[in-house]
This record gives sequence, structure tokens and C-alpha cells, in this order.
Amino acid sequence: MMETDYRTRFARLRSGDRVRFVSPASTPDRDAVLARAASLEAWGLDVEYGPHAFVEHGWFAGTDDQRLADLDDALRDPEIRAVFATRGGRGSYRIADRLDFEAIRRDPKPLIGFSDITALHMAILRETGLGGVHGALYGDSAGALEPDNADILHQILFGNEAISYAARPEEPTFRLTTTGTASGPLIGGNLETLATTAGWALPDLRGAILLLEAVDCMPGLTDRMLTLLAKGGHLAGVAGIAVGQFTLKSPEKAEKIVDLVRDHLYRLGVPVLGGLPFGHGMRAQSVRLGAMARLDADAGSLIVEG
Repeated sequence: MMETDYRTRFARLRSGDRVRFVSPASTPDRDAVLARAASLEAWGLDVEYGPHAFVEHGWFAGTDDQRLADLDDALRDPEIRAVFATRGGRGSYRIADRLDFEAIRRDPKPLIGFSDITALHMAILRETGLGGVHGALYGDSAGALEPDNADILHQILFGNEAISYAARPEEPTFRLTTTGTASGPLIGGNLETLATTAGWALPDLRGAILLLEAVDCMPGLTDRMLTLLAKGGHLAGVAGIAVGQFTLKSPEKAEKIVDLVRDHLYRLGVPVLGGLPFGHGMRAQSVRLGAMARLDADAGSLIVEG
């Protein structure tokens, strides 16, 4: 695997900065995006939209070339200071290897998104060392934002202080927590998408704190994804595991899913902290990728540098 230097940082945002929504994967709900844009405008940001942000082309927001062009245009434009994915869904993995990585190196700016957008985060980390933000302006169906997460995302984008995340005992993955501490760059995201990037966009995870979250978990798929990552050698040398939300198609299978994940992760012999508020579940929070993090399983906390 290629060694990656994760010291590349993006400039923090300021009031008056221009940001752009693009759709690298599936077509979003327009009203939901507009509600989030209004919140960004309340922060003093000038919000724009990619030409194909609301286009429908099969499962995707435009063709591969259209989605790639929107994303690259935002990355190349020196006036755009942050790029927000309208949603995940499916499709960013189809274009992740074709990004204009030279433009990213020349003018580092944050990409904010999660779920399928994990493919873009991993490719950018691998090729440039720049970490984005795993997360979004999470909100409910009425457009109301999750206030704690809004504060955290504002701090990530505008501030430079470390952020501490507390594990939640009510999350099923909390039962995966072991003991011990570990430090390293925080790398990861959605489990299924991470497995999709293995061998071509996944960065070197040696020495990293691996972030894992999953949505609509099914035993067979979960087992296959973890097996792929392990047998491909991608989990060798990780320093620790930060486990977020694993949302389930069948909540009654939560215990079996957790036992299955435990079987894979405990073989690595590193500290595991479960129950973290990252993913597709209730009151999810945003977190910066590529930043140095300290995982303390005994204290139930993950501290990520600003």
C-alpha cells in the first residue's frame, strides 16, 4: 500500500465565503437541500449549486461525466471555499479515481459528505493527504437541523479547536467497546463504501484510527465487507477502531450483527470504541477525516484535532 502524508489542511471558512452544493452520487430532495443552504447562509456563506445538482439520470444525479464535471469545477474554482455533497446514495465510487487531484493539491478545500461520499474522501486522502468532513447538516423531514451537529460542523469549518465525541451507551455498537487507548489519523466512513474502494482508492490504514459506520445492516453483507477488508490486508496495522452507528433493517437482529462485527474486529488486537455518533442514525454528528485523533476506550471518548 502507498504511504500517505495526512498533514495537508484546508483553510477555515470566513463569513462571505462562497460554497457550492454538488451531487456526486444520487439525486437529492430539492427542498431538503434548500433548507440546509438557508442554514449555511445564516452562517454568512454565499451558497451556489452545481449545474446538475438536481438532475435525474437513472439512479444518479446526471451521467458520470456530468457529476464529475460539477465536482471538479467546484474544486478548481478558487472562489469556492468548500464543497458540500447534497446527499450520498449511489455513484460517487464510479468517479472517485477521476477527480482532478492536482487541483485539490493546489487549493485544498473541504468536501463535506458521508455515506457513498466515503469513496471520494478515501480517494482524496490517498492521492493528496487532504481530509474532508464525514457528515452533513443533518436535519429532519421538516428541515429542522440537529443543533449539536450544526455547532460541531460550524466548529470544524470555521474554528481550529479539538472536538471531543462521547460514546453513547444506547447505540448497539457500544457493546463492542474494549479497553485501551490509541492515536493516529482518523480515516474511514461507511463500511460498504470502504470495501468498495479496497485495492484502488482506499488509503493505507497502518497507524490509523479506523472509523466504521453502516446503514441497513444485513448479516451476510456485513460479514462479506469485513472479510474483504481483512483478507485483502487492508486492516493490518490499524491502531484502533472507532465504531459509529450501525443502523439495521431488522432491529431484532442487533445482537447478532454486533456479535458478527466483534468477531472480526477483536482479531485485530487493538482498542475498539463503539457507540460513537457517526453515521445514519439518530442525532448523528460530523467529524473531520485525516486529522489526528486519540481514542480512549476506557473513557468512552474520541478526541479529534482541529
